[in-house]
Amino acid sequence: MVDMAIIHISEAEAARDFPGLMARLRAGEKVVIEKEASPALMLRVEVVGSTIPAGPGRLLSEAIASAEARGSKVTLDGEFGRDLEAAISGHREPLKNPWD
Repeated sequence: MVDMAIIHISEAEAARDFPGLMARLRAGEKVVIEKEASPALMLRVEVVGSTIPAGPGRLLSEAIASAEARGSKVTLDGEFGRDLEAAISGHREPLKNPWD
């Protein structure tokens, strides 16, 4: 007998209908995502409440300080700041969270 709580979908279908995929997971279904007709991975969700902190994420300066504290040698080139400013100024309205 087939377990009705497990569905099989292709990678393309998962990408095409991500909100639908999330709804099925929230409903308790297990989802097997297949690549070229072979199972690639199984998704299942255990809802434990909200663990996402409210408010904005950390500042870039905090991220850099954290990386330096771990000994990271990564540097940001001079164009990074300009690219970031252009991205921000080109999209002034708040982004809508697709999971709300």
